[in-house]
Amino acid sequence: MTAWTPDELDRIGDAEELSLASYRADGTLRPYVVMWVARAGDELYTRSAYGPDAAWYRHALASGRGRIRAGGIEREVRFEPGDAAANAPLDADYHRKYDRHGPKIVGTVVGEHRYGVTVRLAPNEA
Repeated sequence: MTAWTPDELDRIGDAEELSLASYRADGTLRPYVVMWVARAGDELYTRSAYGPDAAWYRHALASGRGRIRAGGIEREVRFEPGDAAANAPLDADYHRKYDRHGPKIVGTVVGEHRYGVTVRLAPNEA
């Protein structure tokens, strides 16, 4: 299993936005979707602001793998369910990074209503 390097964690975790694409069954990448990224310890996560019905979320879970771009890093990843222990640290990181956008917008990715749509971005070898 591969781990994020400290540089990758810092660059991706500090990035304003993350571009994410999942693989189709035929091995081609879907179009990239732009979203927010948050860090908890040595792990990177994203959440579906539009819940479990968001297309990117459904495709990511179905595929289980994809590619991300953020902070000048491009990397193959596995999409895994979020760790419940990471929920509070993720909420704090989302608030730290994005509160300037206002509570209505940040509220789409923080709180118990989004814990079930948290996706861990695990580094993966190509």
